[in-house]
Amino acid sequence: MHYREKYDLWINSALIDVKTKEELSTINDEKELEDRFYKDLEFGTGGLRGVIGAGSNRMNVYTVGKATQGFADYLNKTYSGEKSVAIAYDSRNMSREFAEAAAEILSANNIKVYLFESLRPTPMLSFTVRELGCKGGIVITASHNPKQYNGYKVYGEDGGQVTDKAAKEILSYIEGVDTFDKINKTCLEEAVKAEKVVIIGEEVDKVYIDKVKGLTIREDLVKNSAKDLKIIYTPIHGSGNVPVRRVLKELGYSNVHVVKEQELPDGNFPTAPYPNPEEPKVFSIAMDMAKDIQPDIIFGTDPDCDRIGVVVKTSNGDYKVLTGNQTGILLTHYILMSMKELGRLPENGIVIKTIVTTEMARNIAADYNTELLDVLTGFKYIGEKIKEFEKTKKNTYIFGFEESYGYLAGDFVRDKDAVIAAMLICEMTLYYKSKGMSLYEALVQLYNKYGFYKEDLISIELQGKEGQEKITKALDYLRNSMGNSVNGVSINKKFDYKSSLEYDFVEGAERGIDLPKSNVLKFILSDGSWFVVRPSGTEPKMKVYISVVSDSLENADSKLKDFKTAVMKLIEEACNN
Repeated sequence: MHYREKYDLWINSALIDVKTKEELSTINDEKELEDRFYKDLEFGTGGLRGVIGAGSNRMNVYTVGKATQGFADYLNKTYSGEKSVAIAYDSRNMSREFAEAAAEILSANNIKVYLFESLRPTPMLSFTVRELGCKGGIVITASHNPKQYNGYKVYGEDGGQVTDKAAKEILSYIEGVDTFDKINKTCLEEAVKAEKVVIIGEEVDKVYIDKVKGLTIREDLVKNSAKDLKIIYTPIHGSGNVPVRRVLKELGYSNVHVVKEQELPDGNFPTAPYPNPEEPKVFSIAMDMAKDIQPDIIFGTDPDCDRIGVVVKTSNGDYKVLTGNQTGILLTHYILMSMKELGRLPENGIVIKTIVTTEMARNIAADYNTELLDVLTGFKYIGEKIKEFEKTKKNTYIFGFEESYGYLAGDFVRDKDAVIAAMLICEMTLYYKSKGMSLYEALVQLYNKYGFYKEDLISIELQGKEGQEKITKALDYLRNSMGNSVNGVSINKKFDYKSSLEYDFVEGAERGIDLPKSNVLKFILSDGSWFVVRPSGTEPKMKVYISVVSDSLENADSKLKDFKTAVMKLIEEACNN
């Protein structure tokens, strides 16, 4: 359907409210109108994510309604008997409204809803699905995107984000909702009175908090010394404020200083236009506080509290935001080392990372005779493996992480969890403090032992229809037309996850890749460097991951800079070819 026809459908429908129609009628820019209606907001493997506004390619109660009706149809077709769904939401603009709209639609389709009384972290939704025996879950969040975005993530009955197969099935039902009158809806107040929607809160919170605290490794250390650790924490206007502080308080971490300017929920993110703990700017207020407080550790959680960023004091007295890889290798090493020391390291233990995450973790895992497994980008693939090992008993899950600041210990949550990570980061910092070391000194020690690995991520923003076409064109060029070296260094291997084939140019061999198909390319060079190119699944961006390894931090930094320049030149050629 042409975008103008879709626009007319919305303007003329009796089921579209007056305010939405007024917003649409004031649009004079034809290009913007086309962007709003040239397609439906895509339901990917993680659900929906987009700019809030009127139109089929925007986040609003109608696109949320269509997705929820499709999800309801999928659940009713897939499961017999009584079924329920848990719903959570974060601090973003319209999050509560979208959550309530989803509750009204599910309950109208004879699906019981457990709706949180107020905002909660995404990992708490994952936990709740399992705890209450739900057949699915929804969380309204756009993670760390700017304020104009919101999103809709769907979870399966295992508490993990829906698998690729389930997402495709749900999408087929969503596509069947081709008119607004196919969306069933009831009044939330009436649904609550009829107990079709149950409002939940503390009763679920307490179980979750107790399980998080149960992941403490060095219990005596924490019990005796938690009060001695100086902490600065920022929730970055999100949902982590209450649960993170509660866990730390109940464990005895009494010296916690919260960044007041970023403490309260606010979907406009006034102090952090891009509320992402990967961005050093979000920690500027915390770093100013640090001059007086002199903390042992600074950390911040994103709006839905599934990612966490860590700031450490370096040897020259500056504060530095660690990369997601650096925090990941610190946690991997601390957990494995501590479990071994305490005699709790399982023989069949496994650590899981994504294909774009540092290879340094492989060296650490090998040192502790622990298997390391690679999965595709996206924490849902780590969640899938936890579910698989739960059934097969082949491996015991220990820890999983991805370079994009996501970490998970324990198996009662099936998504990255910044509440758990915050607790473990505090314990880890406390341990090194008891040894007379800072977290930065611990990191340098790991580099000296396991190799100087440095990584970087380049996000190339390519908005709208033209941007999507450019991303497709660039990946086609890299897949089929690029040369056999980068900056004079030969390419040893190419992993094409779309065709599920590994090309080994040294041996002249082709091998299958036992992972789900995905439009991702990875190139490994003869000097151990590698880069990965993939379209973002949640934003209008192409993401380029690069990694090098060298014999010192200085040489690794220099090598990374040169490699980044060479790779970006290649990407520019690919985009303009």
